[in-house]
Amino acid sequence: MKRFISLLLAFLLLTTITAYGEDTTMQTIVPTWDHVKPLGRTHMLEDSLWLAFSGSGAEFAFHGRYCSVTIGGDVNAAKANNEANQVRIAIYVNGERTVDDMIDAKEKTYTVFESDDAQDVTVRIVKLSETAMSTCGIKGITTDAPIHPTPEKARKIEFIGDSITCGYGVDDEVAEHHFVTGTEDVTKAYAYKTAAALDADYSMVSISGYGIISGYTATGEEKITAQTIPQFYTKLGFSYGTYQKKIAASVKWDFSAYVPDLIVVNLGTNDDSYTLDHADRQEEYRAAYVEFLKVIRQNNPQAKILCTLGVMGDRLYPQVEKAVDAYSAETGDTNIACMRFSVQLASDGYAADWHPTQRTHDKAAEKLTAEIRQLMGW
Repeated sequence: MKRFISLLLAFLLLTTITAYGEDTTMQTIVPTWDHVKPLGRTHMLEDSLWLAFSGSGAEFAFHGRYCSVTIGGDVNAAKANNEANQVRIAIYVNGERTVDDMIDAKEKTYTVFESDDAQDVTVRIVKLSETAMSTCGIKGITTDAPIHPTPEKARKIEFIGDSITCGYGVDDEVAEHHFVTGTEDVTKAYAYKTAAALDADYSMVSISGYGIISGYTATGEEKITAQTIPQFYTKLGFSYGTYQKKIAASVKWDFSAYVPDLIVVNLGTNDDSYTLDHADRQEEYRAAYVEFLKVIRQNNPQAKILCTLGVMGDRLYPQVEKAVDAYSAETGDTNIACMRFSVQLASDGYAADWHPTQRTHDKAAEKLTAEIRQLMGW
């Protein structure tokens, strides 16, 4: 029944609304997976392709003269004095970023392409900011020609991480400044850069401040159990706000929709603020890591898993290695490996809240790309 309603809605919205030139008809198209290639985890909700996690979005191509895209904002979009939590969105046309904007209204429409002559056009829509603060939806694509999904790539990677994967503060290279979504840009972070270098499709599961047993704690004593990635790994995302009255964590992710060849796990930076040098806490992290690897494997039976840590500190990295060894010994699964990132250097600067700069992300991407090439034969 739900599928019937979705198809009926798509049919009703695929209507002629105006004319462009003498012989060209405009159509507004619902961005279902029949029309666009999803980037990362997306979900069709009423008339919108819902975007939550960093890097989620859509890509499509057409041969025509005009294209506009309408983005729907969530409950946080139009709130007063809420600029720090709004979605940051980017739209690329033929590889060039033509839109970089904050979604500060219920709906915003962008004319992304306009020409006197019909051309081959590829449009890529990317949610630059992370899931926790805000989500959004692609509500409609208006063109003068049919659109179709771009081809899937031969390689697929999933990245599971925290603020480093999200690109926290990467556009604000002042260490003493704090978090705002407007300075997040996942495309400038190591994970997105690695996927691009390997010509791979990607999916991000990342939330700033989150860990495996604890989120970031400033006291070193309080365990922040609410901020852990494993509880949201099987979901569309997590957000404090709603989009069309729904929360992202209410949507169960269908793992058959995106089947990665490789899964890169980069979790432990926030746990380290709690575990510190306490042996019992580090052991708790190691044991929980093993259990999370089982969840990852259950949902991705064929993928290679690469466990990493170290960009913002590598104190817990030995526990990552121990977790992988313990997991393999218990399960017999050897389709898994480890890699230690180099710790960021003061000489490369610091972004907001002492996060990695673009230079540090570039170095991390170079190291990870080389490791993956060797590991996967890519």
